[in-house]
Amino acid sequence: MYNAHRGIPPAPSSRLTELLDQVRQEFDNQQSRAGEYEQNMAQQVQEMELVRQKVYNLEQNQNAIKARYEEDIARLRHELEARGGPPSHVSISGLPPHAGVPPQPPAIGHGPSNLFGGIMANPPGQGGPGLVPPTQDQGQQQVQTSHQMGGSQGMQQGNFGAYPPTHGVNGGYNPPPPQTTASPGPGKGRVNNRGPPGPTTPHQAPSSAYPDPRPSPQLGRPPSPPPQHQGHGSVINNLADLELDSLRPEQKREGNDWFAIFNPRIPRVLDVDLVHTLAHDSVVCCVRFSYDGRYVATGCNRSAQIFEVGNGNQVTKLQDESVDKEGDLYIRSVCFSPDGKYLATGAEDKQIRVWDIASRTIRNTFTGHEQDIYSLDFARDGKHIASGSGDRSVRVWDIDSGREILKLAIEDGVTTVAISPGGELVSAGSLDKSVRVWDVRSGQLIDRLDGAEGHNDSVYSVAFAPNGRSLVSGSLDKTIKMWELADNRGLMAGGMGSRERMGKCVRTFEGHKDFVLSVALTPDGRWVLSGSKDRGVQFWDPRTGDTQLMLQGHKNSGGSWLHVP
Repeated sequence: MYNAHRGIPPAPSSRLTELLDQVRQEFDNQQSRAGEYEQNMAQQVQEMELVRQKVYNLEQNQNAIKARYEEDIARLRHELEARGGPPSHVSISGLPPHAGVPPQPPAIGHGPSNLFGGIMANPPGQGGPGLVPPTQDQGQQQVQTSHQMGGSQGMQQGNFGAYPPTHGVNGGYNPPPPQTTASPGPGKGRVNNRGPPGPTTPHQAPSSAYPDPRPSPQLGRPPSPPPQHQGHGSVINNLADLELDSLRPEQKREGNDWFAIFNPRIPRVLDVDLVHTLAHDSVVCCVRFSYDGRYVATGCNRSAQIFEVGNGNQVTKLQDESVDKEGDLYIRSVCFSPDGKYLATGAEDKQIRVWDIASRTIRNTFTGHEQDIYSLDFARDGKHIASGSGDRSVRVWDIDSGREILKLAIEDGVTTVAISPGGELVSAGSLDKSVRVWDVRSGQLIDRLDGAEGHNDSVYSVAFAPNGRSLVSGSLDKTIKMWELADNRGLMAGGMGSRERMGKCVRTFEGHKDFVLSVALTPDGRWVLSGSKDRGVQFWDPRTGDTQLMLQGHKNSGGSWLHVP
């Protein structure tokens, strides 16, 4: 029966439902925020770990730099004591050796300093590599040309051939479309995770420069340490360690502002004399002789000059008047065409200009490089130009079509290029300590000269021997190396991947006291020439590795030059 006392349950309160919904919504919000907080904390923990790793790496690098500086300071103190300087516990200024913080060495970077920033600006033996010009108040810069006289005519020709008397060599170029060829070389096919293109930053610890052996009127020279015997047998290659006043007359030659020291341990077969001093109003960044030796071109700020070697007179001045007159624009490389009609210039504005010398007009303007152009070389057929830039590329240009016909990409900034006498090979030196050689027609890398036999620092100059089978390279490691290239005909089809590298170092020339910035061979292949930041130019016998003479005349580094034919 129906229970009259049993009541109907009351309806749930709407207010309670509303409160439960609010609690549920707040719980969901808090849960979502907790997930976001966890994600942010994980990101911050990861960033802190990256910062910790970077700080650790910086600490390791700082410790390594400190150790190197301490080693260099100890070495310099030892040399100073050996030359009669103050004892090791007293610095030059009389203060404790570590009274101040040593300045950081200059670095190669991007921007105005560019690849060569600092070499020419710093005194020899101080700071890192570079070629940024000093300020104008440092006085007029001078280019000096010299000639060889007598004594060498009767010598046996060297092992590196001679340039042919004519220059109309067909390089065998085909006009393919521009191609980009990466060249990691054997065992170097790594992924490049670097940032924007540009040169790396090699550093050079302070080193002593060539002192002028002539006595100073203010301070007597301390006795020199015994000379180091290097080269062939007991031959001395460190000629700067010799006292000029102690040498016999036949072992030296002096002018008003220059001198030459001849190696006293080997027969003297060369002579040298100052022919002209070519004054400039701007820093001279590069020098190049014409193929016939009648003219010499120099690259300066905003212009290139051409002088006649016979009388030293300026023949012409080439300057692009369409360029903005604000700021500096240094010409980093110049090169004559084989017939002497054209002069190619490479500048900081990343452009290559090919000038018609007679009319002083621009025949070609090549654009495409993304950084400064540091080196140019004309092929012997006169139709093609190779260029090297800090943008990590070597390019070959056709002046008839006005096009780029080949682009070769590498892993680091290109400092120097050279085309072989036959025109079939192009070589480049780089900041990564390597010398590379390509076949121009195919763009195939046929050799990479580095490793145990190679340089220990950036390569700043390369030059082919007249026979085209050998080349020399100069480096910031203060050495020159001569390389013998193998017959590359067997490498054309399969490239370097099919065989081991074939080139080998046949000789290392040691004797410079600072960066080697320029190398060349005489047209007969009998002498290797080198110019250095130590302000010395040395003549080397490629057969023995002995230096014949050391010439010094400039007040700044010998950054660029080429032997007169």
